[in-house]
This record gives sequence, C-alpha cells and structure tokens, in this order.
Amino acid sequence: MKKTSTRLADGRELIYYDLADDTVRDAVDRRPLDATVTTSEIRRDPLLGDCVAVASHRQGRTYHPPADECPLCPSEGERLSEIPDSSYDVVVFENRFPSLAGDSGRCEVVCFTSDHDTSFARLDERQARLVLDAWTDRTAELSHLPSVEQVFCFENRGAEIGVTLQHPHGQIYAYPFTTPRTALMLRQVAAHREATGGENLFDAVLERELADERIVLESEHWVAFVPYAAHWPYEVHLYPRRRVPDLLGLDEAARTEFPRVYLELLRRFDRIFGEGEPPTPYIAAWHQAPFGALEEFDGVTRDDFALHLELFTIRRTSGKLKFLAGSESGMNVFINDVPPERAAGRLREVAGS
Repeated sequence: MKKTSTRLADGRELIYYDLADDTVRDAVDRRPLDATVTTSEIRRDPLLGDCVAVASHRQGRTYHPPADECPLCPSEGERLSEIPDSSYDVVVFENRFPSLAGDSGRCEVVCFTSDHDTSFARLDERQARLVLDAWTDRTAELSHLPSVEQVFCFENRGAEIGVTLQHPHGQIYAYPFTTPRTALMLRQVAAHREATGGENLFDAVLERELADERIVLESEHWVAFVPYAAHWPYEVHLYPRRRVPDLLGLDEAARTEFPRVYLELLRRFDRIFGEGEPPTPYIAAWHQAPFGALEEFDGVTRDDFALHLELFTIRRTSGKLKFLAGSESGMNVFINDVPPERAAGRLREVAGS
C-alpha cells in the first residue's frame, strides 16, 4: 500500500491509498472553495448522561445529486469533484459537512472505489484488503489527535438508511468521548468479570455462539453469527477468533483472510430477500476500544474489549422496513420481527456457490 497525503482547496486533508507503490498523486484541487466553516458543538444531556452533536451547517450538504455530478467520483476535465485526480483506488478525506470538527472531534469520508456503479460486495479481495488497511491507518492516525477518544469506522448503504450519495463509500467518526453504546458494553464487561471471578464477557459470548445454531459462517480466523438477542431482523456480528481491542491489533493472517469472509457476508445480505429485490440496505459498524481513559469502568482496560463488526439491515421482509417506533425510539426496547435462529438459517441458505 502507498499512502499519499495532500490538501483540498479549502484546506481539508485528503489521502490516497494505492495498491501500486509507484503511483504518483500530484493533482491539484482547482475548485474556488472558501475555507470550511463549521458550527459543530457537543452538548451533554444531564438526564441521560450522553452527548448530542449539534451541527446546523449540515443542512446545506449535497443531497442525491445525479450520477454525473457525484462529488465522490474522480475529477474529469472541467467536472471537478472532492477527488482532484482522474482515478483512485481508495481515498479518504475530511468531510466538508462534518458532524464533529475541531475540539469536537473529526469526520472523514472513505471512498471504497472510483467506480460509481458498484458496491463493497462487488469489490475484489485486493481492493477490500486496501479498504481494511485504510481503516486501520486512519484509526491509528486519529487516535493521536488530542480531541479524539474513540474511532468509529462504518458504512451506511442504501437510501432507506438515509444515504444521500450513492457512490460506494463509508465514513469515520472520531469522537471526543466514549460513545454510549461502547460505555454500556464496558460496564457489562466489568460486571461479568466481577460476577465470574475474572472471565472476559466477549470470550464467553463467542464461546456460547460457537456452540449454538446461529453461526452464519466461520473460517480459521473469523466467525460470523446472528446474536442470541439480535435487535434487527437480519443482524450479524463478525469477530476475529483472537480477541484484540481494535483494528491495529489484527495480525497478518486475520487481515489476509478478512476480505474473503467479509465479501461473502455482504453478498449473502444481498441475496436474503431473493432475486429481483433491490440491493439490501444495511449498516456495517466496527466496534473498537476507546483510546481514552477507562477509570469509570471499574478497572476494565482496552485489552478487555473485543474488536468486532456489526452488520444489519432495516428491511424485515420483501418490500417492508423495520421502523423504530414507540418502544424502540421512546424506550430503547427493541422488538425483533424475525427470530435470530430463522435469520441465521436464511443467511446459511443463501451461501455463494
């Protein structure tokens, strides 16, 4: 992998990740852009103890542009985009309309490929590995920023999820705090260790799932399963068999095997609802240990956390979506319409040939 860092016309950082070591990236952003102005602010809810990012400047972000005006495609002639060069393998840049900025963290866009009309599931293994390497590199770099406590790499796919740009891409949020979801996990890890005399909760969960009927696929270094208490109609958790706190902890064997496993998982998601159905909308979310202090979690350390990816869709059946209504949105109590065992069985049925 070759990494080349440059600046866009308004001062934002852009980084090319290339498969070929001899690739030259010297294109200049020719757009007449003013310096980026953001109004991101973090406010703490005193009743719930969580944080809300207020980012009013995002109201003006690009919304469902036609394909020939996509800002994530390479620049071509006088059609200038966020990527100055005429081609790229993988590129990462600071979001022009970030939810988090400055002392409130950082937001980046990850373009998986220059091909506007494909998807992550249709990448080859070399390209998927390059994306993994980019996620890992950005996690390392962002963890050193003084305002960053946790790094979150994710992909939103599909208009049903709220995606406004159809080009294959994901995002990275670098939060200035430990997110509520992660804090809940860490508290459960601490409670489980206390109750069992030192057992790691993530290890216990993985051992239980390996012995159950909800395994979707497994390999030498990875295992994917529908969790016992899945929140979403079709939800899969992907774990490395060796517990590591973040993407940086994966060894070369796990990195090499990841593309094959993950691409197969995504392709199965696209086959869940049968032929003729539109692509399955999903969220793919990497859970990594925070880089900040963990004193509030009763002695839990980063090494007690287990890196894993959660992949889920809001489609519950053909033509129907799972909406977060009163119980889910009002009380955070999920009601799942598809038994996890049935979901796992379906994901095994649609295995590739």
